[in-house]
Amino acid sequence: MNQEMLERLSVITEEEREILNGRTEIDRTRYTKGDELITSRRTEVREAFHIDSGKMLEHGKLIRIRPHTRFVHFPKHKHNYIEVIYMCKGETTHMIDGETVILRTGELLFLNQHATQEILPAGEGDVAVNFIILPEFFDTAFEMMGEEENLLRDFLVGCLCNDTRYASFLHFKVADVLPVQNLVENMVWTLLNDQPNKRSINQVTMGLLFLQLMHYTDKISHTREGFDQRLIFQVLGYIDENYRDGELTELSSMLGYDIYWLSRMVKRLTGRTYKELLQIKRLNQAAFLLLNTRLAVADVALAVGYDNTSYFYRIFKARYQMSPKEYRKNNRAL
Repeated sequence: MNQEMLERLSVITEEEREILNGRTEIDRTRYTKGDELITSRRTEVREAFHIDSGKMLEHGKLIRIRPHTRFVHFPKHKHNYIEVIYMCKGETTHMIDGETVILRTGELLFLNQHATQEILPAGEGDVAVNFIILPEFFDTAFEMMGEEENLLRDFLVGCLCNDTRYASFLHFKVADVLPVQNLVENMVWTLLNDQPNKRSINQVTMGLLFLQLMHYTDKISHTREGFDQRLIFQVLGYIDENYRDGELTELSSMLGYDIYWLSRMVKRLTGRTYKELLQIKRLNQAAFLLLNTRLAVADVALAVGYDNTSYFYRIFKARYQMSPKEYRKNNRAL
């Protein structure tokens, strides 16, 4: 990270100064309010308290960054917003829904509103930045990711729809991925400085970040949930790269799994069969080619893996409610 930004994020905050001067726990009035504050004081320590976006974000704001509070144990809590944590320097240890997650320099941790989190004390050299984000901030990223099936998109759906079926956190070990590091640093810089149009800039940057992360299936950490997440990323990554002729038999051989077991896992974890996922990718790519090339429809069909043009017409119309020619004509005219 840029040294100037790192120095700004490393400055001892007022809250941290109080802790260094003898305060033994976080000041919950900084994080929650009203009935929740009273309730959190009465409940047992092991129960999670709720951090309120109303205390963390200015009225009308969708995103904010703040340095992670060091030198103190951060008790079990939830938040009514999405949190993205970027480890600028050092490391922090998190307990999330019973999993221990060690976040190291350059890594990213996404948590939705359902995650229960606890954080062990960080030292002065452990500098992390927390992105506090309301779900609607991700609308642009959601649109940029398109309709293809992937775990990040599902994570967004879970956040936007408040759906507990989806993974509550995603941990990416991307310290060595330069485009990801640059995009995160761009967002931090924009939010630290009074950059004009910073909301739009950061919404697009977040979309670019998600598009980058979609290509790094091997960077998801190994946890109980992480195995399922990693497997789906591997399947979807394979489809993304091999949609024209990718076969489940080849994929199962590459991954070292029984084909019938893999087929069942794909269905269980995505709600769709491998064939359905492959078809979605092919048709999305066909739609792109129709709008961005002059290829004949038969050539588009062949380019995405269909040598039977009649079949391609039929499934394309079933998905888009119009023929490929109509799709090209109607959407190019917009």
